[in-house]
Amino acid sequence: MVQSRTHNCNELRIGDVGRQVVLCGWLENVRRVSRSLAFAVLRDFYGKTQIVMDSEQLISSIDGINCESTVSVQGLVRERSSKNPDMPTGDIEVLPVRIEVLGRCRYNELPFEINRSQEADENLRLKYRYLDLRNPAVKDRIVLRSRVVEQLRRRMTEQGFLEITTPILTSSSPEGARDYLVPSRNFPGKFYALPQAPQQFKQLLMTSGFDRYFQIAPCFRDEDARADRSPGELYQLDMEMAFPTQEAVSADIEAVLPPVFEEFGQYKRVCQAPFRRISYREAMQKYGTDKPDLRIDLQVRDVTDLLGGCGFAPFAGCSVKAVIADGFTQSRKFIDKICADTQVQSGNNMYWFKTDDTGAISGGISKFIADRAEEVRSALGLGPNTLVALSSGSETSALKTAGVIRRLLGTSLPEHMDADKYEFCWIIDFPMYEIGEQSGKLEFCHNPFSMPQGGLQALLEGEKDEASALSINAYPYDLVCNGVELSSGAVRNHDPEIMVKAFELVGLGEEDVKSKFPAMYNAFCYGAPPHAGIAPGVDRMVMLLAGADSIREIIPFPMNKNAQDLMMGSPSEVDPSQLRDVHIKVDLPHKPAD
Repeated sequence: MVQSRTHNCNELRIGDVGRQVVLCGWLENVRRVSRSLAFAVLRDFYGKTQIVMDSEQLISSIDGINCESTVSVQGLVRERSSKNPDMPTGDIEVLPVRIEVLGRCRYNELPFEINRSQEADENLRLKYRYLDLRNPAVKDRIVLRSRVVEQLRRRMTEQGFLEITTPILTSSSPEGARDYLVPSRNFPGKFYALPQAPQQFKQLLMTSGFDRYFQIAPCFRDEDARADRSPGELYQLDMEMAFPTQEAVSADIEAVLPPVFEEFGQYKRVCQAPFRRISYREAMQKYGTDKPDLRIDLQVRDVTDLLGGCGFAPFAGCSVKAVIADGFTQSRKFIDKICADTQVQSGNNMYWFKTDDTGAISGGISKFIADRAEEVRSALGLGPNTLVALSSGSETSALKTAGVIRRLLGTSLPEHMDADKYEFCWIIDFPMYEIGEQSGKLEFCHNPFSMPQGGLQALLEGEKDEASALSINAYPYDLVCNGVELSSGAVRNHDPEIMVKAFELVGLGEEDVKSKFPAMYNAFCYGAPPHAGIAPGVDRMVMLLAGADSIREIIPFPMNKNAQDLMMGSPSEVDPSQLRDVHIKVDLPHKPAD
């Protein structure tokens, strides 16, 4: 059966009064006023229209039709006596002559009220996602995502990039997260992997002679969920270009993103190109993080020399950092909450003291600095009503804790945050290596495929000792917006000799490089161009544009926090014959008897 409609439910206006129309959509609600008067709201993808039934016969035509059934309404458009200025169609209503059920809702009760689905339990929403998506507020975020992707594609094409699709089934490679593995039917005991990113393929495209590549790339990572990270599947605006400088990559991204944020963002103020460049070390020292939210005007200060010897035990022999917030008039309850949140988010304590409206130091650890109060006030430039929040520990730990304090204070004190804007920055000059927190050994700090600054000579110098290796910078760069890392990129290491030497410093030899990255190593031996790229996360980008608190809000069919698709029932068991086809035997841990 072919259904036709003359208009959608957001289309009719006062000029359509007197027209015979056919509307199709979901019956959102029915309100009976009397035996001979009732109102209904019809909703489709585009909007809503009021339907009025002014006779017992018309009212009886919807008896037994549950809300959320799909119906066709044929009728006459007339002017509403009581207009609704909050509805685009609020000047009119439709008086039906015929109502036909197209798809019956067979349940009297829904799992949640459609227009209030966002208030329901998240797992319930995900189980009935097809109902959740009927909520216009939820639907609008998916529409936003589609329009953002459309604009990204258009603007990348205008910049001269060619869209190329790379494989989904590939080989497993060490890229930081766990792979999703796919067993091979034709090669027993061997596996494909879903790509964590098209990293190697896009570099191979540059080696193949393509000049400017991009795609909206699906990436698969078996990692735990966070508010800004969905387990399983994610999408990137993946790009790579041949013969660039680092600034050339930045310039292309700076030409693409600000117009998209201006058009679709909840904030209309967007910082313009060129975005601010901040070295990794400067970011850590000033903001306590390599993902600084530059809308916050607070900075981290080192006060080790000033307060390290004050007699307060947690400061003894430690680095001490301070975040200073002037104009502070909040209560002790506010300070206690910041302290508690800091402990939860960083695992470390926050200490503090403040000045009152006379400038006198009080509260927190003030008794430990009473004998040097004037020195402290002078050194830190403290005026009246100022909070000094402190962290201590190793240099790295103190900085990271101070970064948490800075963000908590900034987002809680409106006078210290210019909230209604998008503030981008580039974090550059990352160290090539770092000491791993778990291993205690030299490891890559960022991207192992990054070109070291100074090339082979820098790596040869780095072989001398650990300190020399740690002093080497590389050419990675992160794009950060409002404290959210949108992307990582780098000028790539395209020289096999430099690549091998870079891996040697972390204890891997040429054979390891050849075995782990055979295609790239061999391709580079045939003459690879210098190349660089980046891959802003589409999901995080849309989350920022929509002002959503969770990345799951802007994904059509997301998994829950445990990487389960409650709607489709995955992951699930499969038929034993399917396992035999791919030579898999399931050996589950033995469950103890009750």
